[in-house]
Parts: sequence; structure tokens; C-alpha cells
Amino acid sequence: MKTLSDWLVHCERLHPHTIDMGLERVRTVAQRMGLSMPCTVITVAGTNGKGSTVAMLESILRAAGYRTGVYTSPHLVHFEERMRINGEAAAAEQFVPGLEAVEQARAPGGGAQAVSLTYFEFTTLAVLWVLARSGLDAIILEVGLGGRLDAVNIVDPDCAVITSIDLDHMELLGSDREAIGREKAGIMRPGRPVVVSDPMPPASVLAHAAALGADLWRVGADFVTAGDPQQWGWTGRGRRYSGLAYPALRGANQLVNAAGVLAALSALRAQLPVTAQAVRSGLATVQLPGRFQILPGQPALVLDVAHNGHAAAALAANLDAMGYFPVTHAVFGAMADKDLAPIWARLGPLVEHWYFTDLPTPRAASAHALQAQWKAFKGAGSARAGLTSQVFADPSAALAAALAAADPADRIVAFGSFYTVGGILQQGLPQRAAPHLAP
Repeated sequence: MKTLSDWLVHCERLHPHTIDMGLERVRTVAQRMGLSMPCTVITVAGTNGKGSTVAMLESILRAAGYRTGVYTSPHLVHFEERMRINGEAAAAEQFVPGLEAVEQARAPGGGAQAVSLTYFEFTTLAVLWVLARSGLDAIILEVGLGGRLDAVNIVDPDCAVITSIDLDHMELLGSDREAIGREKAGIMRPGRPVVVSDPMPPASVLAHAAALGADLWRVGADFVTAGDPQQWGWTGRGRRYSGLAYPALRGANQLVNAAGVLAALSALRAQLPVTAQAVRSGLATVQLPGRFQILPGQPALVLDVAHNGHAAAALAANLDAMGYFPVTHAVFGAMADKDLAPIWARLGPLVEHWYFTDLPTPRAASAHALQAQWKAFKGAGSARAGLTSQVFADPSAALAAALAAADPADRIVAFGSFYTVGGILQQGLPQRAAPHLAP
């Protein structure tokens, strides 16, 4: 195996399950690798807002002159997106030494004492190995769907951040916010700062912080925000920022994420001091594809990886704030385990035409299944006149149909799974050439 593609195929074949929560196997391999992180580490867990929080932390630290490494998952288009070094996606060949190191530790002697790792576990260890050897000042790690038993949690962070917590992945994490919060709280460490940016955190999160003796930074208690339509300010323990421009990432929910970011940086100021100018510059220039990303042109095109009820509520609020559009077309694809009723409830009032799409993973709901569930919800009393739906084999075909049907003044929102947005971005940013706009 010489290329990244070869290694990823190998990783997919190793373990019978895509997800296998637990740290024993990962820790065993990490110990064999002698894996340790030589710089300041921040971990970020939560249901929604993780990617935005990671991106803002990275942007501010880079503006302050620090060498940064980032690990996020999943990716939109290319696997290489999962690791960024100094703001740039890693090249494919940069992963290979890490993957080789994992394989040598996983199966020493060509197979004796072999440890079975999932795709996520194998690649996480490889990324951590590469980041640890990249001469960085700060490493920011997005925790996967879990917390306590997530592979990323083998790393002891200098600061942990817990973003919003909502109902998602309940078959793995628990049936309510208290149970899910308990799992997310597993990234806390005794005596170390943990930032909770959820305005209404589950009691289990606060109780775990108290039991551990973690240094809890809670929004509304340890830090607060205030602002007007033009600017905002942040006040925390012994620190204040005023007259800040709103983050470059769109959406009202990004202010909650930005507040948690400033709390984390304040908690780490002895290790990673940043100036007010670095904060301003970092927030002004941060970028993150697929998070309420509005592409210029006509018709308006919005890309968003909202795939649960909480994220759908934020997306609906952000769409509503965009102003008036005569018609909204929605391209949508999702995993089969998602509770779709909250999504229909939040976005149904805003959408006239649905374009349901298959996705290239066995975990996804088929376009026909999505359409059937939408029709059942609509038939239960949520119908409006003139609603339509169609099914498509892939996101690109669904978007093409939406473009063909949309007028220049309309709006198209493509949302749901990372596979939905990634499928649309597969060939680069969509070029809109709706027939209505032809010269």
C-alpha cells in the first residue's frame, strides 16, 4: 500500500462495524505507537456547532501567529479535508507515514497481536501521529459523534469545548439530552478548563464538571455577550472585547459559537496569548464550507449540513432572515436513522418544491423513502397548496433539476447530510446557468 487511497480501502476492510464505540483498542495501539501530543490541545464536542467552533479557533490562533493543526470529520468532498496544517488541507502523501505507523503498531510482526480498528479509529490515530510531528503550537481536535468513548478522547486536552447538545445519534449516545450530555461531558479533564457554550446545557454536563473538579466556563455565568445589529461584545473572567464585527460565518447561531471560542482562548491565555486584533482578524476572515454558505449569483444558492432538528431550526431562522424570495426549492438527502419530523416541521413552511436525493452510502435513506416520509407528514395536516416533490439518484442531478425549475429571484437550499453538500461540491462550486438567465 503506497497511496492514501490504497490505505483508505484497507481501513474500510478491517472492522466489521463502521462505528464501534470504546477506547480500549485505540489506546492499545496508541500506546504501541508512543503517541503523545507535544503542544497545547483543544478538543471540541457537541451535537451542532463543532466545525464552526474549530474553524474560528483556528482562524484566530493563526491570526495571532501560531502554527496550528486541525482534525475534523467527516469531510465534504476529499478525505484530505480532515487534516489542516497551518490553515491548509494536508496533501494525500502527508497521511501515509501516519497510516503506516498505525498499521505497524496495530499488527506488529505482520499480524500477531493484531488489533481490529474501525475506519474512523485507524485514520484518527494516523492524523494524531502526523500532527504530533508537525512542529505545531496548537492542535484543535473535533470529537466525532460521541465524547466519552470517541477515539479522539484518548488525547488529554488542555481545554475542552462543548457546543450545543441536542437529540442525534440516539441509538449510540442515549435517548434524551441528559444521556447525550453525559457522553459529551466525557471530554472534560480534572482541573482543566471546559467551556460549555450551550445556553441551556443538560444538568448532566454541569454535574460531571463539578464531580471532576473541572474549571467550568459556562455561558451566561462565566462569560456573556451583548450587541446590536452592527457589532457585539464579549465579557468574561477578567477580559473584555468590545466593538467586534460579527463572525464571517453566517447565521445568528454563530455568535453562540464565537462566544465559546473567546472563552476557550481566555482560559488558555497563559499558554496561547492572543491580541484583540487577532480576535478581530480571525473572526472576520474565518471560512467553513457548507455551514449556511450562500453562493453569490442567481438564483440564490444556500449550502448547509443541517441534518437534525436543532440544526434545522437554526437553518430555518437563518433562511427567514435572508428576506423575501418568491419560491424556495430544497435539495435534501439524509441518513436513514434521522428523526425527520422536526426537519419537516421547521423547514416545511419555507419550502415549496422538494428534490429528494439518494446518497452514496448504505447508511442513507433512499430518495423514495424520504419522499414517502415527507408525504406522510404533509398528509398529517401540514399541507400547503402547490407543494411538489421529486426523487433523484444523486445530489448533482437534484440540483440540476432545481436550477432548471427556479426563476432568478428564487432560492435553492441544499441541505442535510455531508454527502448531500459534498455531492454538490464534488465538481467545485456549482455554476448556475439557469435557462431563465441565458442571453
